[in-house]
Amino acid sequence: MSKVPLTIRGAENLRAELHRLKTVDRPNVITAIAEARSQGDLSEHAEYDAAKERQAFVEGRIQEIEGKLANAQVIDPKLLGADGRCVFASTVDLEDRDSGAKVTYQIVGEDEADIKSGKVSVNSPIARALIGKYAGDTAQAQTPGGLREYELLDVRYE
Repeated sequence: MSKVPLTIRGAENLRAELHRLKTVDRPNVITAIAEARSQGDLSEHAEYDAAKERQAFVEGRIQEIEGKLANAQVIDPKLLGADGRCVFASTVDLEDRDSGAKVTYQIVGEDEADIKSGKVSVNSPIARALIGKYAGDTAQAQTPGGLREYELLDVRYE
């Protein structure tokens, strides 16, 4: 499996979720299963079925996160020597050339993307258009709403 880029914060969030799943959620599910078993007949026992379903979800998520972390390439943009160039994990301030609207995005890994939080996937059209550009450059991105043109106002490595 190839390496998947991940920001430092993204890796920390995954590690925190993994810790919670292993130390809180997993023991809670085990307790719920034990309590359901102690109540007798399991053939038509909704609490037991729900607890087993929750256990399958928790164990699946643990495996998924462990796999992601094992294949992650954690990238700190400060260490890339990008010299003002837009790179993975950098934060960019943009101005839409048509509307004049200003927006700030951080370029993150696929799993970290959340447009409402200003985090765009490195594989998104806008991120692909921005990578390699400097403050003052113009980038064109083919978006679902059509071709958009942005001016890069600033590139930061936070």
